Amino acid sequence: MDPGQPRQDTILVVDDDPDISRFVEVNLRLHGFEVAVARDGQEALDLIEARRPDLALVDVMMPRVDGLELTRRLRANPLTTALPIIMLTAKGMTVDKVVGLTAGADDYLVKPFDTLELIARVRSTLRRNQEFREVSPLTGLPGNTRIQREVADRVRSGADFAIAYIDIDRFKSVNDMYGFVRGDEFISALARSVQGAAVAASPPMPFLGHIGGDDFVIICTPPQVLPLLRQVVIDFEAAADQLYDPVDSRRGYVEITDRRGQAHRAALVTLSIGVAQSTPQRRFPDARQVIAVASEMKSVAKSQPGSYIAIDRRKVA
Repeated sequence: MDPGQPRQDTILVVDDDPDISRFVEVNLRLHGFEVAVARDGQEALDLIEARRPDLALVDVMMPRVDGLELTRRLRANPLTTALPIIMLTAKGMTVDKVVGLTAGADDYLVKPFDTLELIARVRSTLRRNQEFREVSPLTGLPGNTRIQREVADRVRSGADFAIAYIDIDRFKSVNDMYGFVRGDEFISALARSVQGAAVAASPPMPFLGHIGGDDFVIICTPPQVLPLLRQVVIDFEAAADQLYDPVDSRRGYVEITDRRGQAHRAALVTLSIGVAQSTPQRRFPDARQVIAVASEMKSVAKSQPGSYIAIDRRKVA
């Protein structure tokens, strides 16, 4: 494959009827997919090891390992549990569809099926799976891949925009003191603060992303950025104060004991926020540069006491 071309999705077709397998394979290839074919569930399991398909079209009735058992095995294996599966069945009864979906299938097609419907179901299932993979399971916000694509789209459009990179200061002290479950509550509190401020902001609706851990991104217009971020800081600090144990909240710090048994005081969490802006005074040639500037400004914010918003105002790219 040409390295400059996007990778084609690989579809695994699992059916013991050679005529149907061939029909599906030909049509999938005509629409730009790579195809692997297996005659039963056992052969499919062997093929999946080698080919790592992006989606499986699985017939229900097959010898050795049938479609339902294959689906159950794929869902039970951590390496294949997220593989999208569309069931192919000659039966149209609701109970058969329910059995397939209960086993773990994402969708189903009843034979005989229309070619256009086949391609539409495959594409929609792949799209849903891609969107699911790009979302943080903790916050429900888009993750790294989606964030990078959003920034790249803004850069290409030439429109004015601001990107804010948000990080919780001393987040490790929360995990060390209270454990990761309480730590996740602080991350969720920041997500709610970001979402609430975005909803209250003037149009257009900002883009929100969760890079991972305690790192978040907001992409908005330059006039929106400062009022929005100030609201995030106010809301998050109020929410975080309620998440500490009352004694820690009242005295304004937590006591952490290190590996040598020495006690240290860690101030309560605050936010460091770095902002890069693309305006007529400064345009960025690519997404990586604007993200790097936002990260640089976040480091500047980290050097300041309390919650701090550092905005890059340089006019030379």
